Amino acid sequence: MLAAITLVVLGQLSGSNPAKAPSASEGNQPVVTTNPLKPPAQGSIPVAFLISEGAVMIDFSGPWEVFQDVMVPGRTDHPFHLYTVSESTSPLHASGGMKIVPDYTFENAPAPKIIVIPAQSRPSEATLQWIRKSTKNTDVTMSVCTGAFLLAKTGLLSGKAATTYHGVFGRFAMEFPDIALRRGARFVENGNLATAGGLSSGIDLALRVVERYFGRDVAQRTAYDMEYQGQGWMNPESNQLYATARVSTAEHPLCAVCGMDVDPKTAPKSIFKGATYYFCSDDDKKTFDTAPDKFVNAESKSL
Repeated sequence: MLAAITLVVLGQLSGSNPAKAPSASEGNQPVVTTNPLKPPAQGSIPVAFLISEGAVMIDFSGPWEVFQDVMVPGRTDHPFHLYTVSESTSPLHASGGMKIVPDYTFENAPAPKIIVIPAQSRPSEATLQWIRKSTKNTDVTMSVCTGAFLLAKTGLLSGKAATTYHGVFGRFAMEFPDIALRRGARFVENGNLATAGGLSSGIDLALRVVERYFGRDVAQRTAYDMEYQGQGWMNPESNQLYATARVSTAEHPLCAVCGMDVDPKTAPKSIFKGATYYFCSDDDKKTFDTAPDKFVNAESKSL
């Protein structure tokens, strides 16, 4: 009897309608172009998560959770097939030290229709070649956070707009002057390429991809089942908090590379054209010192 009651209650909960998120017009948000994607008539959509040493957990686990939680009415199979890809299947360590054994190498991985590129270590040429080759046939190749650097290094973003983690806007603009950096963007879409802002922005871009395949109702249901209340996936311009760079002052100096707070008493520093610049680390100082004029100018060129 108790088991039967429990099943009934669970059935009622699973069948209940989630609270409907406000539409773009209700929230005075810009309307996102529908830009639909066509799912296959049969089988699951293959999603490759490109990882290497130092891959940032939330950058790939956030989108992973989104794609694995999608349920499409009328379908008996799962709409997405998820797997990890790396240069080898040797164990690697993600951020925080979690050990991961990749499912596939570049040579034997299934052809993806979606590629997720999180922040991670510097890419090898083999990694860049795999992204270029695979993206020829993807519906979406998406970067999250500083994964945008990997995608940019392929040359695929040249002449296009993109975004990345707010703490590296200056570095990105300096390194890729042919890419229009979009401050304040939660995500940016260009054909089959998409870039998300930092960390949790990847969850929103993944929900946006779900919406493009299966519609807003399915995406809303997925967010509801995840107990995810963020609505950035419905508004690509919802990162306006980061649209304006913080200003470094003598009282509150910021790292000239990443924009984080620094202690002028202990922080590495450089003097350029009579101005003193502080840094979070020696690596940031070296980055700045390689081309300080380009670095300072790049900040003012981002959109």
